[in-house]
Amino acid sequence: MPEEAPPLAPAYYATRARGWRRDVWAVLHPPYTAWHLSYVLIGASLAPALNLQRLLATLLAFFLAVGISAHALDELRGRPLQTQISSPVLWTAAIVGLAAAVGLGLVGIGFVGIGLVPFIAAGVLFVFAYNLELLGGRLHGDFWFALSWGAFPVLTAYFAQTGRISIGAVAAAGAAYALSFGQRALSTPARFLRRKTRSVSGTLTLNDGSEALLDEPALLRPLEVALRAFSWGAVLLGLGLVTAKLF
Repeated sequence: MPEEAPPLAPAYYATRARGWRRDVWAVLHPPYTAWHLSYVLIGASLAPALNLQRLLATLLAFFLAVGISAHALDELRGRPLQTQISSPVLWTAAIVGLAAAVGLGLVGIGFVGIGLVPFIAAGVLFVFAYNLELLGGRLHGDFWFALSWGAFPVLTAYFAQTGRISIGAVAAAGAAYALSFGQRALSTPARFLRRKTRSVSGTLTLNDGSEALLDEPALLRPLEVALRAFSWGAVLLGLGLVTAKLF
């Protein structure tokens, strides 16, 4: 009998090695965190004049809320990344990260205006309701992911720059929503294969009668190649737009 292939890592950026460095790297979800921070860059770059200080504050707030708090809460639910970070540490990271993000938002009210309050409240709701699957998981589907991780950063970043919402910002938020919806469509089956599938075996019979092996790598490859490409593409697009605005 052929030897059974070793189990896959829970994510393409999370190795099966053990150690706190691996665990912290995995929980931060670097490619996806960078992808969604790029929406902050895109939203801010749409402003008539780019305020670099406000952009950096918005980036830091989203990194704290999404990159740290949301991902720590996500790991608390069933350990999908198989880390050994203790629950108290994850809870501390989640609470401190979100509190710091809210603190930045409250400071920003003095510069942007009271209109920033709904964005702060929505951000807190998205972090807890989505990642802890509150309300029976009603806010944990594809729609809410695309809204909170795609459209919301674009609108928030634009509002932080201008104190208002424009038609152009709404259109860009719609584009970020669509990209995040597509991300979810790719990442959901990829996670299923990596985390819940023991093995895959089968063949594809082609029109000429030849056969191609169907296994886990064959199914994962197109999904994760696309995810890698889109994450890099979104980041470079955001950096390009901000750079063009500054120089």
